[in-house]
Order: sequence, then structure tokens, then C-alpha cells
Amino acid sequence: MKHSEENGAVGTPQTKKLLYGLNDSPSLPECVWLGLQHCFLSASAIAFVPVLLGSGMCMFDNEVGAVAKTEWTSSLFLITGIVTILQCTLGTRLPIFQGTTYTIFAPVLAVLSLPHNQCPEVLEVLGNGSSAVHLYNDTDGQIVDGVELWQRRMREIQGSLAAASLLEVAIGLSGATTLLMRYIGPLTIAPAVALIGFDLCSMVMEQSSANWAISMITLVVLTVFSQYLKKISIPIPTFRRKQKFRWKETNFLEMFSVLLATAVGWTLCHIFTVTEVFASDSEARTDMQSSSSVSLAPWFYVPYPGHSGLPTISAGGFIAMAAAVFAGIAESIGDYHACANIVDAPPPPPHIVARGITVEGVGCVLAGLMSGSGSTSFSNNLAATAITRVASRRVMIVAGVLMAICGIFAKFGAIFIMIPKPVLGGLFLGTFAMISAIGLSTLQFVDMTKSRNQYVIGLSIFFGLGMSQWMKSNPNVIHTGVAVLDDTLSVILKTAILVGGVCAALLDNTLPGTLEERGMIKWKKGNNKLGGAQCLDESCYDLPFLKRFRFMKYIPIFAEYDKRIRAKVNGSKETTGDNYSTTELDKIYVKEKSGNNNPANGR
Repeated sequence: MKHSEENGAVGTPQTKKLLYGLNDSPSLPECVWLGLQHCFLSASAIAFVPVLLGSGMCMFDNEVGAVAKTEWTSSLFLITGIVTILQCTLGTRLPIFQGTTYTIFAPVLAVLSLPHNQCPEVLEVLGNGSSAVHLYNDTDGQIVDGVELWQRRMREIQGSLAAASLLEVAIGLSGATTLLMRYIGPLTIAPAVALIGFDLCSMVMEQSSANWAISMITLVVLTVFSQYLKKISIPIPTFRRKQKFRWKETNFLEMFSVLLATAVGWTLCHIFTVTEVFASDSEARTDMQSSSSVSLAPWFYVPYPGHSGLPTISAGGFIAMAAAVFAGIAESIGDYHACANIVDAPPPPPHIVARGITVEGVGCVLAGLMSGSGSTSFSNNLAATAITRVASRRVMIVAGVLMAICGIFAKFGAIFIMIPKPVLGGLFLGTFAMISAIGLSTLQFVDMTKSRNQYVIGLSIFFGLGMSQWMKSNPNVIHTGVAVLDDTLSVILKTAILVGGVCAALLDNTLPGTLEERGMIKWKKGNNKLGGAQCLDESCYDLPFLKRFRFMKYIPIFAEYDKRIRAKVNGSKETTGDNYSTTELDKIYVKEKSGNNNPANGR
């Protein structure tokens, strides 16, 4: 076992801060236990996807719908494990957990709300009992069973998302992330990310309204454990090679607040169901969910690209998914810098960001084809890494392997789809609110005393949310005479993150204002100071199995490309200076402070 204190680095700042560093290798049993923690933290969030989107996908509360949700959950677990392993080995090589991104929820719901995706009523039932087959007159005029009903919608989501994810691959391979981030700053990211949570508000209310009492109890438990009791330390048994088993003080209630709140809410629902406190038709009853989901689910299920049929692409779906992909890119870039800070690594240089985005794009293509979902870095797992002080890359790879194994065993995923609606509503009230708050926290870099910034934030949030809500209330209001154009415009205007994000980007890059006023200077420098004080080079990001070739200096995902660009910017052949995009911002800022304060120069 390679521990920080056994690598000849005793006394360095890194070994004092971390129990296991980035390149350390804990024993396999330790990796399994530490990896399981990451799996538990993310499993609930991943399993919520079929529950949230299942009804829009026409996965009804019957045996066909239960099996469909179970298989969907298994495919999500499997692709999560695969993409996590790819990111830790071929991508940034930071201990980053890749999971389903919430940014796709609004675009998916917008696509599913189109007239041709509305769920029809049952046309005919053939047979009785568990062998009964429900037939539907689908909106395309076809008479289909329950399986084909949801698979047609899944194919449209899969194709649109996979095609849009190819843009992320192209952005990563071309190195466009550096250029993109010159025009996307905190005034664009703040409203775009905040609108993710705001736009899902009505859906959360619908889930909570199944039983407000259970929903509020779940929310209170989540709040108490994650906020009021977060500093309370609880001893748990841990294992280390030298000290064997020992008791370690941890913030157990905070780390597992979501799981604990789920357990409390679910238990109450079961008690009130058994005692007949809930009415027979209450959606809070545990027997309202398909109790046979576990028994119906196969023991083994291995999804593959196109398992629902040949994916299809719609213009509106592609544009909406592209907006979600761009939002995921911005989110991931922020997580890369945060993770580097946590693991005491240098700030990720441009080629590492490009490589991470490329691998994430490949993962999104696979996720789209296999599960109809995207993939992005999970911020809550970064928090777990910071709390446990275990930054080992090997631990995260093992976590990915465990998630893939859980995905293959479909009965494991069946358990999560049985969570009652009001329990989910209470959880979403807290977690989605945090997503919006995280987005707004980016405004710490912006001078919000300036009227231009107030106008950008206010208009982008108000217009993005208002337009999307109005379009959802008036789904058939657009009539251009071209059906494809009608669907495209409907999806675009229903997606709050796209409307608000584009509005913010246009205003921020066209209204007069300096880089300092826009928060670009503090934001770039803030990201650049997140780590690296303990590491003298960027060798922790290197691919250990790849030798250097001359062609690498022309491909943005390799370090040789960075060196060539840095040499051009700094006017020398060899340099190991800072991120060159930040250097250019510094030069512009110096010109502004020296007297040339023309607002146009700030852009």
C-alpha cells in the first residue's frame, strides 16, 4: 500500500492535508469501502431520473412501466461506472465521479411535452392479470403496446442527445474550451445554472403535492441533518493497514443526509400504508408503487447502444440537448478546478480541461445511446473527497467499477424506483434549491453594485423563466407553417436554461463594461489560485502509457500543444507559465487600469 507518509514525502503540505494523495494506492479492501461511499452518495440522485421522467416517457404505473424504469436505472448505473473510469484514467485523471446531469431534465421534459410525444389513453386490454397486454393508439397513428410506446420516445431522446454530445467531443478536441471561456463568465453561468433549479420548480411541487405532510417531514429531516447537525461528529469503524480497525470521528449526518431523509420519509409512508392512515388512492402509499418491481426485474441486465431500437433525431431535441451540453461543459470546468484544489494538484492547464471535456463528451454519446441521459461531474462527490481527505485516483476507479456492477444486477436498481412521490418531492425541494444557489454563488466575483450587471442578471432570469413557463402553458401557440420549425422553436423557448443563458451571454458581451466590472478578472484568477502550491509540475495529469510524439503539439488535448501556445503568447520557445488565457486577461486589465478605459476594450 502506498500512503502519502510512505512515499518519501513526509512533512510536505500534501501529506499533512490528505490521508491519501492523488497517486496513492490504498489497499483493495479500503478502496472498496471508500468507493462504496461514493456509490451511496450518487445512487439516489441517479435513480431519481426514471422516477422524474418516467411519466413523461409514458412509463405508466403497471408492470411494463416498472420493468422499463428498472432497466433504465440499471443502464444509468452502468454508464455512470464506465464514464467515471474513463475520466479517471484517460480524461483529467482527477478523482472525479461522473453521473447523470440535471441540466438535461428541462430539455428532455420540453421534448416530451411536444404534441407528438403526448401519452395516449389505453385503447384496448388483451388478456387478464399479469399477462394482460395494453394497446395504445399512439400520436403517430400506430397501434402499439406499452413497451413500444415508451421506446419510441426514448429513441428520440437518445438520438438527439448523442448527436448533441458530439459537439462536446468536437469542442474538447479542438481546444475551443479556452476560447469559449473568454466569452462565458460568471454573469452567464450564474443565471444559466440557477435556472436549472427554478425551471424544475413546478415538477417538484407536483411531486410534493402527493402528500405535503410527508414531503415537509422529509425536507425538515434533510435540513436538520445537512445544516443544523452538520458539525456533530459520530465515530464510525474504519480500517487502515497499520492501525487495523479503529474508530474515527466523521460528519456522518451531513455526509448521508439525503439517504437518512429518504429512509425516514419512506419508513413513515410504509407505516401509514400498513395502518391504513393513507387513503387507498393516495400516491404516498408504498403499495401504490409497483411492489413487484424487484420480482419482475431480471437478475442480470446488460444494456447496449440502441437496445430500444435505432435512435432518431429531431431538430428541436438536438438544439435543446445542445444547450444542456454547453451548460454541462461550464459546470465541469468549474469542478475540475475545485477538484484540483481538494487534491492539492496544480490548476488544470488548458490541455487537461480539453481532454476532460473530450472524454466527458464521449461518455455523453455513450450515455445517450445506452440510457438517454448525459454525464457530468458530480459536485457532491467532490465534497465527499474533501471531507474524507481521501483523494486517491484508485478509490474513484473502484467506485466506478462498483457502479457498473450494480448496473448489471437489475434488481438493485428496482429498489430505488419504489420511493414514494412525496418523499422525492421533499428531497427535491432541498437539492434543487441548492443547484440554483450554487449558480447564484458565482456572482461573488461580480460587482453587483453596477446597474449593467443587475440588468443582465435580472432580465436573463426573469425572461428565461417567464418565457419557458408561458410556452409550457401554451404549447401550440407557434404556427410558422413548417412543423419542424414549430417543434424546434417550442423546445428552445420551453428550455429556461437556454433562453436565460443566451440572453445573459449576449447582454454581458455587448453592454459597455470592463472585465473587472463583469467579474472576469476575479473569476479567472480565483480559479487559477485554487491549487498547485504543493506541486511543482503537472506530471500528475500525464498519461503514463503514452509516449511523446511530434504530432501531439498540434492536438489541444496534449501537453505539447500547451507548450507551443504558451511559447507564442510569452514570446519564447519554452515556458511553464500560467494559463495563457488568464495571461491575456491580465494584459487587457493592465491596459484598462493604465488609462485606456474604453468599455469596448473590456470585451
